[in-house]
Amino acid sequence: MIAATRRWFRRNRTPLAIGFGVVGAGYLVTHYVLSKISDARERMSSDRIARENLRRRFEQNQEDCTFTVLALLPSATDNILAELETERITFELQQQKAAKLARNGENHPSELGSGPPSMTDDDSKSMASLQSESGIHASQIAVPSVSIISEGAQDGKQQSQKAKRSKLQLWNDLKISAITRAFTLIYTLALLTLLTRIQLNLLGRRSYLSSVVSLATGGMEQSTISLENHDDDNPDQAYGNDFETNRRYLTFSWWLLHRGWREVMLKVEAAVNDVFSTLSPREDVTMQMFSELTLEVRKRVEGATEADRQATSWLEFLLPPRDQEEFVLKESGMSTDPSTPSTALPSTNPLRRLVDETSDLIESPPFSHVLTRLLDAGFSTLVDQKIAQQAFKIPATPDVPELEAPRVMEVFDPKPVKLPIVLAILTRQAHSIGNGVPNEYLQSMEQVKDLEAFAAVVYSSNWESEISPINSGGSASFVQQDGPLGPEIVAAGSNQASYEAGPGQESIVDIGTTSTFESAWGKAVESTEKV
Repeated sequence: MIAATRRWFRRNRTPLAIGFGVVGAGYLVTHYVLSKISDARERMSSDRIARENLRRRFEQNQEDCTFTVLALLPSATDNILAELETERITFELQQQKAAKLARNGENHPSELGSGPPSMTDDDSKSMASLQSESGIHASQIAVPSVSIISEGAQDGKQQSQKAKRSKLQLWNDLKISAITRAFTLIYTLALLTLLTRIQLNLLGRRSYLSSVVSLATGGMEQSTISLENHDDDNPDQAYGNDFETNRRYLTFSWWLLHRGWREVMLKVEAAVNDVFSTLSPREDVTMQMFSELTLEVRKRVEGATEADRQATSWLEFLLPPRDQEEFVLKESGMSTDPSTPSTALPSTNPLRRLVDETSDLIESPPFSHVLTRLLDAGFSTLVDQKIAQQAFKIPATPDVPELEAPRVMEVFDPKPVKLPIVLAILTRQAHSIGNGVPNEYLQSMEQVKDLEAFAAVVYSSNWESEISPINSGGSASFVQQDGPLGPEIVAAGSNQASYEAGPGQESIVDIGTTSTFESAWGKAVESTEKV
């Protein structure tokens, strides 16, 4: 039996060897394929987690921008309200009316309640509407004493003429002040929103890269990019430990809040003077007329054409000149050495690179484009909603498509109103623009899709400037590849970088898209339009 079995194996040893070889090879191939599938699943899972973390970081960054704007806006608002004292001018007009009533009451007691004969019906209505709409109570009107009334009666016609001229001047001052203040606050809010987006997204990009470098220098213990901030909690890290630089960089918003707003105000005030100078407080104003005048002011401030708007420079309003940079750091409390001269930052300072990149972004055509869209949203909220509803009594129609808006205006046919009614709405809305809770104007600006696209491009572009210092330090070497760009892709990260985790080891990490800012912006806008 044993001999027969041996003879059978000898006769069939070749087929058996081939069979065992096929089975073994099949097992090895199957095991190899299954291991590759498992690795691919793990890699896809890690990539998905990293992309989700990056998306969450980007979204959190935008929420931080909103809270930062709300925290900084009151500083500029207080300065603007203190400079353009619309309520004080209104109060002086009320005082003049009270003085005339008192003088008239002395000479003609029976007419004290009806107002002086010299005051026209239009003046009375304008004053009454302004008082009721602006929220200034009648108890705030200071009634002159008996001695003042006697002096007024003795002065006679000369005092009356002076009062008349003063009243006309006050009305003109009130008109310019109310319009300029509301418009300046909208411009300031839009500029602050864009500046904050640039600053926080640049720092968010640095924080994200610090996570990449932490992964590169820490080995493979951590296979995903976390949401942790390595800028200030890991002093041993070669990158991302410059927390003080980040703080100093953020304080550059001081310039807009304390200096830039004034230049904006002067520019807006000049345009308002040119456009509204011929408009009398006694005139009737239609909704269409006020919209056209507002648009004319915007053309003078921003530019009448697309080329003019791109040529308009906003840098001087947002960032200080180079010889004032140290002054800004001193005023904001970042520099405690009083002997430090007010000079430009050194070229080797890491803060210099952040400020220079911010300047480049502000002077780019996409900045002008997004700013125009933000201003469209802000002025639409003021004119097409608040003034239209409160002054012209046009009912709110949130579900009406934009193309049908003119038809809605024709159906309701709003009647003209006196200019003081519009001024009263502007006076009250100025406080809502600067201190509203919730701030409807900021909410309308944040609904502009181009703003998120701009923030995404800032967050993802120009990785080279952040990676170069790392390469020079030798902590990790990055090889970047370009890829498609869109707002939703940028927020998830679309490119990869390879780094050397150790001798003979190489790994791939998603670090977002790398491209020039202009081409990236073009792709982002195209993606937004498709959405």
